[in-house]
Amino acid sequence: MIQPLASIHPEAKIGENVEIGPFVTIDKNVVIGDGTRIMSGAVICEGTRIGKNCRVFPHAVIGAVPQDLKFKGEETTCEIGDNNTIREFVTINRGTASKGRTVIGNNNLLMAYVHVGHDCILHNGLIISNSCQFAGEVEIDDNSVIGGGSLVHQFTHIGSYVMIQGGTRLGKDVPPYVMIGREPACYEGLNLVGLKRRGFTAEQIASIQEVYRNLYMMKMNTTQALEAIEANVPETAERKMIVDFVRASQRGIIRASRD
Repeated sequence: MIQPLASIHPEAKIGENVEIGPFVTIDKNVVIGDGTRIMSGAVICEGTRIGKNCRVFPHAVIGAVPQDLKFKGEETTCEIGDNNTIREFVTINRGTASKGRTVIGNNNLLMAYVHVGHDCILHNGLIISNSCQFAGEVEIDDNSVIGGGSLVHQFTHIGSYVMIQGGTRLGKDVPPYVMIGREPACYEGLNLVGLKRRGFTAEQIASIQEVYRNLYMMKMNTTQALEAIEANVPETAERKMIVDFVRASQRGIIRASRD
């Protein structure tokens, strides 16, 4: 299962039933989980942890040192969960002293040429389309879809069940359940297709729509809108997720369309 033309450091820990193709390079202080397949030419750098049943396609580079000029060689990690697919030429940098690790959760698809910067946290069930670029310390919550060629500014937070149009440039936080598009990027309504596919009921979707009607469609500032939501929209798990996200936002949330 391990090609003789692969270069594997003797200190690397390789699980059971791991496939390693020719010309793969695996550095020291690396852990590869059971059932993972690493294809020809991939480079797994020092400090990388890859979980079970992942597929790493040719020429991906995982765990390379950050492209952050403040990085001074501190010991950090790049932690990949289980059941991830990492396609050709994906680059994932390890952490810096800021958080100490870059994290990719479980059941994610990172398509070709995606870049994940230092200290990013990508949660679970994500689809990241070709050539998306994430600067340092970006966080993406569960079950979101990021369209191809999107550029995401450092420290940006994208909520759960979000759909981002291809080619979007993001510098503001994106709250849960929404669809983002246009140039400059703005709120375009709910991610209705994604919510229905994920089993959200008509009642749940109606509640989410009412929250965003108050947040984006009424002539109120964000503080006033949150107060109106809490006063007038019955409390649900979805309402709580949105309100908590908006209150916690450090960069401010994306704006509504000006049409």
